[in-house]
Amino acid sequence: MFSRLTRPRAVAVCALPVVALLATAAFAPLPFSLTQPGLTADVLGENKGDPVITISGAPTRDTSGQLRMTTIEATSPDTDVTLGDVVDAWFRTDKAVMPRDSVYPSGRSTQEIEKYNTEQMKESQDAATEAALNYLDLTDKNIKVTLKLADVGGPSAGLLFSLGIVDKLNGDGDGGDLTGGRTIAGTGTIDAAGKVGAVGGVSLKTQAAKRDGATVFLVPEAECSDAEAELPKGLRLIPVTTLKGAVSALEALESGKGSIPSC
Repeated sequence: MFSRLTRPRAVAVCALPVVALLATAAFAPLPFSLTQPGLTADVLGENKGDPVITISGAPTRDTSGQLRMTTIEATSPDTDVTLGDVVDAWFRTDKAVMPRDSVYPSGRSTQEIEKYNTEQMKESQDAATEAALNYLDLTDKNIKVTLKLADVGGPSAGLLFSLGIVDKLNGDGDGGDLTGGRTIAGTGTIDAAGKVGAVGGVSLKTQAAKRDGATVFLVPEAECSDAEAELPKGLRLIPVTTLKGAVSALEALESGKGSIPSC
């Protein structure tokens, strides 16, 4: 036998499963990672006491200014991210919510992911070296480049590594520095042919760059709109698609001659 419910009681009874569902969702782990601006490192300088770029087999230059590669920090692959975490990050400019699969390879353990990121960094360093030597027409020379950057994985420092090698070997080609004495930051993958690729997380990387003193940020052209979304005041964006284009833009910025691309 069923008793008839009044409307208020009926609404209350129907709402109970919804409330329970929302309460469960608030604490259930979601397939996201929380990210924030990470460290930056000057590839022309030292990192944890060791030079980031070491070159033998060719004369190198003393450089001024900085070329800072940028990173984001993400919650570890095994960290549970809840609805409350997502809502909190949604309303902040210094945090972002990203699908976990876009940050970490899916179906891998934390140890496997760390190994993968290390491999990606090594491949990026090799490609960056080849791209720089190709650009300078030095591939047939007996030049050895060693790149060392602690606690950083993935391929997104490729462009800055290449620029650092070019600056140490050739500068602007006319006795000056690529940086013009400025603090230049940026991000982007690179292949052996010098093509620059997108990386993700650029709106957080621009914040890291500004925090650490950069006034110019080199961004893969395909990510201009993302970089503009939360662009810190006083940070100039320069979109790039190739190593050659990045060098040309920096030379134009230093000399005040020629066109400088903008987003």
